[in-house]
Amino acid sequence: MIEVKNLTKRYGTKLALDHVSFTVEEGSIVGFLGPNGAGKSTTMNIVTGYLSATSGEVTVSGKNTLDEPNEVKRLIGYLPEIPPLYMDMTVKEYLNFMYELKKAKLPREQHLSEICRLVKIDDVYHRLIGNLSKGYKQRVGIAQALIGNPPVLILDEPTVGLDPKQIIEIRTLIKNLGKNHTVILSSHILSEVQAVCERIIVINNGRLVADGATDTLAHDLSKDHRLLLRAEAPERELLHALKGLPHVLEVESLGEKEPGVFEMTVESEPNADLRRDIFLLLARKGWPMLAMKNMDLTLEDLFLQLTSSDAAYVPSSEEDFSDKEENTEQGGQEE
Repeated sequence: MIEVKNLTKRYGTKLALDHVSFTVEEGSIVGFLGPNGAGKSTTMNIVTGYLSATSGEVTVSGKNTLDEPNEVKRLIGYLPEIPPLYMDMTVKEYLNFMYELKKAKLPREQHLSEICRLVKIDDVYHRLIGNLSKGYKQRVGIAQALIGNPPVLILDEPTVGLDPKQIIEIRTLIKNLGKNHTVILSSHILSEVQAVCERIIVINNGRLVADGATDTLAHDLSKDHRLLLRAEAPERELLHALKGLPHVLEVESLGEKEPGVFEMTVESEPNADLRRDIFLLLARKGWPMLAMKNMDLTLEDLFLQLTSSDAAYVPSSEEDFSDKEENTEQGGQEE
């Protein structure tokens, strides 16, 4: 559906994008993740045809953004970080204006009515946009992106500035839109991307630094793979039995945590999943398992490692990501 090849963008001497390449398959919801200033909005603006690249190319459904810009724009619905709204228009006036601007061919009344029902703005259809809440303004912005029923939706920071209830509502809306559209969701908020996206692309300082499935990316990029196990069993026997399992690299006892209950870390080979083998071992021995959890990097930890300017920085699992997020937001505006 979308193919980006060796995309490079310079602003004078500043290199905003450095040979970025990725593809987005039809019918998928992809999160485009990175701190402010990483190059997310620049990439989105080039993909949508609002900005030219210094070098590289973008194709949407086989159509090149440079050779066939108008055709590509018909295939894409775009919600910029700041929605392009006219505050002195009513929602009805604005959507009709955008319908004409986009030269949509679908039956006007029916088409706009369906969009309003989908994004739930029926009740504000005749109100001035300037008097709407931030959440409703975002919905109107998404509505204009849907005019003409484009197969691709690109949403740049769609929940920025919203309250928690509005964020949940917009996330639900994006999930529903993903059933009939290919969606690229640009954000620097991990929880948002993790909640709605099937795949994550991480960009930092204009370079693509990670690309993978949302559920497995952190596991795949973790350098070691450990389980934390707590079981009621004799310490030495438990240690010996765990070391005897296939694909186990190292077992370390963390000591007695409760009377007769010991905690162990079990490190495995990179592609091995020891959970079932450990469960069956303990069941066979009659040793109650009280807890077991994965100690791979969390997605938050991975993001901080990939985007940290301090290469020596390794975040702890207890660290509060929201604090880091606030610091990132203060680090400068995106090009």
